Amino acid sequence: MNILVTGGAGFIGSAVAKALMDRGDTPIIIDNFNDYYDPKLKRDRISLFLGEYVGQFRLYEGDIRDRAFLDSVFETEKPEKIVHLAAMAGVRYSLERPELYADVNIMGTLNVLECARKYGTTHLVYASSSSVYGENAKVPFSESDPVDHPVSVYAATKKATELLANVYGSVYGLKTTGLRFFTVYGPWGRPDMGVFKFVANIVDGKTIDLYNGGDMRRNFTYIDDIVSGTLVTLDADLPVGSVMNIGGDQDEALSDYIAAVEKYAEKRAVTRMLPMQQGDVTRTVADISKLRSLGWAPSTRIDDGVARFVAWYREYNRI
Repeated sequence: MNILVTGGAGFIGSAVAKALMDRGDTPIIIDNFNDYYDPKLKRDRISLFLGEYVGQFRLYEGDIRDRAFLDSVFETEKPEKIVHLAAMAGVRYSLERPELYADVNIMGTLNVLECARKYGTTHLVYASSSSVYGENAKVPFSESDPVDHPVSVYAATKKATELLANVYGSVYGLKTTGLRFFTVYGPWGRPDMGVFKFVANIVDGKTIDLYNGGDMRRNFTYIDDIVSGTLVTLDADLPVGSVMNIGGDQDEALSDYIAAVEKYAEKRAVTRMLPMQQGDVTRTVADISKLRSLGWAPSTRIDDGVARFVAWYREYNRI
């Protein structure tokens, strides 16, 4: 079937598009190739990572805030389902550019929801974030926990998209499922993320910044597990307005991730200890029982995932 993937040149979007083609679907990719990080990496995801699939996907370069552009894509392609990943990402930058984050993440998502309603999309899976939980004191984080106290503009916009999706489900019967992603890492990743910077800086012999003195814990989730969970969700017959956590099944210390990078980079990390940053949280731990009930489970441990990530980084950068 034709499946629209917004943000399809992004880290998760390109990997989802590849998996869709591997099983015989046709991804309709939308991306505006913005310069939040180097657009060359996004272009390379299309030309290199997806290069062998030329002719099996269609690419539209444009912005989800442009309603006329979106309408034209929907009119032409008539996607049956949507994986909506286009967004301004990054917690800390959202505090510097709050208007941009509200415009892209809220108004852009509203446009996608309107087109999904208008053109009869049967299921829309969209990216939410573990950041909606804020400094939740209870772990693991469950979908039933209150998420009314975000600590970044990014988190607030992601909570807003969940509310909008719920409205379109309640009023129009549009089936939507929000996936709250937990610390995604792996090849072709986003260079603004700490999990990418640790790999890049350790391999390159540069200093890494450790906030809160390095005392952080995360459910690190390898990209292949994120993709498989996304497709399981896309295929499932779920209630209107569903929201699910998607993350690794182990509560890991940041130091464990860094140790794995050191092992495969064959270099010791040079560290600089810094205080906690605004908008960040010390711990994100996912209760993934809802997604497990659909038959999904993460399968990639940090050691294997980091080994592949470091190998890709060296190959991509010709190191």
